[in-house]
Amino acid sequence: MPAVFPFACDAHMHVYDARFAHQGAVDLVPPDATVADYQQVQDRMGTSRTVVVTPRIYLTDNRITLDAIERLGKERTRGVAVLRPEVSDAELQRLHEGGVRGIRFTLYTAERAATSFDMVETLSGRVHELGWHVQLHWTADQIVEHEPMLRRLPSRLVFDHLARLPLSRGESHPAFHIVRSLIDQGRTWVKLSGAYLDSQTGRDNAYADTDAVARAWVRAAPQRLVWGSDWPHITERPNPPPTEMMAAVLRRWVGDEAVLQGILVDNPAELYDFGRPEQVSIR
Repeated sequence: MPAVFPFACDAHMHVYDARFAHQGAVDLVPPDATVADYQQVQDRMGTSRTVVVTPRIYLTDNRITLDAIERLGKERTRGVAVLRPEVSDAELQRLHEGGVRGIRFTLYTAERAATSFDMVETLSGRVHELGWHVQLHWTADQIVEHEPMLRRLPSRLVFDHLARLPLSRGESHPAFHIVRSLIDQGRTWVKLSGAYLDSQTGRDNAYADTDAVARAWVRAAPQRLVWGSDWPHITERPNPPPTEMMAAVLRRWVGDEAVLQGILVDNPAELYDFGRPEQVSIR
């Protein structure tokens, strides 16, 4: 289902390319999913802006992300890097000039992570000075456990993949209320992405069991939501969904065209420093 909004943004995707050696100890390195491959998907979706997120297998080597930003076009592409506290100020500046606007902590399985919880506060302070955000792929229980730290962080926050709320509890989980209160402070965002990560009904049912959680976020904070395809869907191998299906799932979650435009255009323009385009109409 193509997007129908100029400047629509896919705010979460990954690139895998054998030109860049993987670093992490992983069970299985995925096949290449290159910029050229993504451009074909992008054409089918109708999106024009992109946020490239450094995959876990590259640890803190962000060269693949910088390369993808350059190839996709700096004026319409941003990046989210993975860093450790020893990163130099010069490297931070280089990444900023290359289009990076955030850093990610993928800690839902902390024992396999490139970073750790004790790095978050230090790095949040440093990237805040650049206007970047901290992106958190944590479980809902981890959000609850680390609530005091989350409230101390100076930078903007982005919670990945519906904040990984358990579908059986949804907005009754304490993490929902924590994230909602952080949103109310004006510095927190949630990604409507990764519908398959917690789905039990799966692709054949178009991940319909995620609808209640996603719609809870849409009701609670439509002005603080962005959408990501999570291409190339490596967790769903060997039978990943068509990326267009994930765009159709978003439309099912949202429904209202004005809200959908905010999620695809206005919200990511603000969060990722694209610059806010003039109000546009549906084609």
